[in-house]
Amino acid sequence: MRTLVIGATGYVGRSIVRRLHQLGQEVTGLARRSEARERLAQAGAATVDGDVTEPASVIPHLGAFDAIIYTAQTDIPTERRAVEALVGALKWSGKRFVYTSGTAVLAQRADGDWTEESFAEDDPFERSAYAGARCDTEDLVRAAAADGLLSNVVRPPMIWGHGRCPPLSALHGSARSGAVCYLGRGLGAYSSVHVDDLAEIFALILEKGVPGALYHAVSGETNWRSLAEEVARLRGLPTRSVGYEEARELFGPFVAHVVFAHNSRTRCPRTRADLGWSPSPDRLDIFAEMGHPAFMAIAGASSDRYDFIGADPTTST
Repeated sequence: MRTLVIGATGYVGRSIVRRLHQLGQEVTGLARRSEARERLAQAGAATVDGDVTEPASVIPHLGAFDAIIYTAQTDIPTERRAVEALVGALKWSGKRFVYTSGTAVLAQRADGDWTEESFAEDDPFERSAYAGARCDTEDLVRAAAADGLLSNVVRPPMIWGHGRCPPLSALHGSARSGAVCYLGRGLGAYSSVHVDDLAEIFALILEKGVPGALYHAVSGETNWRSLAEEVARLRGLPTRSVGYEEARELFGPFVAHVVFAHNSRTRCPRTRADLGWSPSPDRLDIFAEMGHPAFMAIAGASSDRYDFIGADPTTST
């Protein structure tokens, strides 16, 4: 199978490239710059030139591939335009197209408290005011299955592994305040998955994804206060509860608002049933990840500010 990965140099994209290469598949990444081409070559991937923010530069390449995986992160309107153009060009091709969304679309604001709702793939929910517009793109992709496209959506939760995860980095970075901080009572939770287990879902979709299906990816969940307490133990510091405004200063607007101020609790029965997926038993302990050298090297002078979606979350509910 020949697969084009759009967003191949990103955190998730690199993991997908690595997994498909391990499976002996022919993998190509979309690249704008020479540095990206070099990184992809080191990962065993070929490259084609193009810029997802200019879909016309990508569409001529699509005919050479059996599958296209979209993992690029841009602002929501740009993403919608790109995906709409790609799906339009691929209709009736019989190719596979996989779009990466995220569970921020269903996040529920609780400012550090826990909420009981947990959502499977096709459960109804009230869209998040901040990221809920991505649901329109999800719907567009899923509907294309009726037009001759093997289309799927993957909706990951918080992704961690190999010393990467912006919320976990933000907890470490909050040590600059003299304590490891959490918002409110710190009882809110996001479901989570290791990036390599997530990559396996993409590989399985290429093999047997049901056209039009949406797939979650979940291997566990933990409240933020418990994670902050583990960081504090590792760093020899106390913990401290902070209010919303201080959380914005410590963690950055995206992490403070969309992550720590919200719950995003999900389940993945369809992923397990359709794809036969389950997370690796060696990749379940997020607490063990907290002491990764990359996290421990984070200086108390700054935190990982992760504001990639491109809107101001402070205007959301």
